This record gives sequence, C-alpha cells and structure tokens, in this order.
Amino acid sequence: MRQDGGVTDQDIDPAAMRKQYRSEIVEEAALAEDPMAQFARWFQQAADSYLFEPNAMVVSTATSDGRPSSRTVLLKQFDSRGFVFYTNYGSRKAREIEENPYVSLLFPWHPIARQVIVTGRAVRVGRDETAAYFRSRPHGSQLGAWASEQSRVIASRAELDRRYAELAERYPEGEQVPVPPEWGGLRVVPDALEFWQGHENRLHDRLRYVLDGEKWRIERLCP
Repeated sequence: MRQDGGVTDQDIDPAAMRKQYRSEIVEEAALAEDPMAQFARWFQQAADSYLFEPNAMVVSTATSDGRPSSRTVLLKQFDSRGFVFYTNYGSRKAREIEENPYVSLLFPWHPIARQVIVTGRAVRVGRDETAAYFRSRPHGSQLGAWASEQSRVIASRAELDRRYAELAERYPEGEQVPVPPEWGGLRVVPDALEFWQGHENRLHDRLRYVLDGEKWRIERLCP
C-alpha cells in the first residue's frame, strides 16, 4: 500500500490465498466416546508435530448485552472437568465472564489443518489450585502477575517496568512470592466440542460432541 493509502499492483490479495488440505477422512467410528479423550489424542498429535505453542487458544467472551471480544491465552490444564487458563480477575475477559459466563475456545492448529472449538461455561477454580499453579510459574512471571493490572490503562511502558523493578527488589530470586488476590484460574466446563479437519475442495470434516443430559452424542456438520 502506498503512503497515501492507495493500493498498488504489488499488494497482496487475500482472496487469492488458497491452500488444499490433504489429510485422511475422520470417521465417527474412529473417535473416542468421550470428547476430552479425543481432545487429549489430538492435543498430543499437535504437540508431536512441533507446533509453536499448541496450547495457545483464542478465548472469546461477551458482555451481558452481547458485545464480543477475543484474545489468545495459554491452556494450562485440562481433564474431565474442563479447560483451565489463568488471568487477572480484573481483566476484560474476567469481567465479561462475570457478566456472561458463556465462552468459546478455539485451538488453531493451522500447520496440521486442524482446529478444535469448545463452548461452555466458565467458573473460577479453587484458591488452592490457583496457588499450586502460581508457585509452578517462573519467578519473573510471578512478579509480572503483580506488576500488571491487566487490561487497565497505564501511563507508559516505563511505569510498568518501574513496578516490576520494585517487586523484584521486594521479592528477590529464591524468595516466595505471594499469590495476587485478584489473580487466578478459570475453568471452561464444556457443553460442546467440535473437531475440524481440513480437506481438499473445502470438504472438511466437522465432528461435534454435544452434551445431551449426562451423555455425549456425536454429530457431523456440513463444512
């Protein structure tokens, strides 16, 4: 694009960007009965493919009046109870979850032409669980959780660095850093999980687990 905002013949055309996804068909019979077991299988395969941060996921939230927002965070735990990430409870996503607990997670594993979409309800994890994870974080990350009032306006980068430096002096390496009171985990308890596998001619596989009472049913969606 020219400096005056005009376009040139050399501009990249996103409509011309096309990839043919060549992969095996995903049959319903090959899926695990439990969606978390199926997620564990695909997550392991994503990790084995040496993807950059396969635990990165897009978390989408919405306000009580339906205004959405999205951001990328890192999955820190998953099990039969759901998917856990950590944040400042004063952040935008946490405040929106307080208003509207229904969220969506998207795992975009582009290099292997896969994605997983999770929808469900977010709830706070217990403080003991939060504390155990916080203590497993690198010392610098622990200080960063104190230094950053996530999503709040700050005057400058220098101010953020000043806060961090003060904390580093107060809690030198090797000294235990207390868990910030407004920082903790959120667990997304799923009610649906969609497993997407790209294929040629845009005839992708979309297999969705939907919670029906206490059991999961699997349905195929048109791509």
